[in-house]
Amino acid sequence: MNPRTLLSLGALAGPIYLVVGLTQAVTRDGFDLTKHAWSLLSNGDLGWIQIADFLVAGILTVLGAIGLRSVLIGIYGASLIGAGVFRADPAQGFPAGTTTDTMSWHGTLHFVVGGIGFLCLIAACVVLGRRYLAAGRRGFAWFSWITGVVFLAGFAGIASGSHGPTTIGFLVAVVLAWSWLTAVFWTSRS
Repeated sequence: MNPRTLLSLGALAGPIYLVVGLTQAVTRDGFDLTKHAWSLLSNGDLGWIQIADFLVAGILTVLGAIGLRSVLIGIYGASLIGAGVFRADPAQGFPAGTTTDTMSWHGTLHFVVGGIGFLCLIAACVVLGRRYLAAGRRGFAWFSWITGVVFLAGFAGIASGSHGPTTIGFLVAVVLAWSWLTAVFWTSRS
């Protein structure tokens, strides 16, 4: 595939991931956006939908990263695939009636691959921000850096185990990061 096609496919990852995830978040019984991370949607009878969402978004992101020639974004895409393969453990009463006393091996790997991917995404924001600045694209440079800082703060908050405003903050960071990544892929097509 040519780079333009790869970048166009990459640009689809964010909208697909966000629409599928948000649709589930507002329709799945017992899911609460103020306390549950989207990874928990991988559980229960309809968990296959979120697993497929991770896999599709990951594959599309890897394709976009190839078109962009960005190893960091490629690793982020691979981590999404890993998040689909290694399902998060049920937590905080989701799915309804479940409890978790210990973290399973697949829950541990979900956390590890997610953390690696998130750190690579943050690093990509910094690296691409510098490239945009060098190319005279100050607006995109600032968009990149702000996205990286917001995503780092959201990731740190959710990784701390905090809930409520922290969970909503992470959701905002995820939406911002996917918006940035979609814009990067789309504008790089020319």
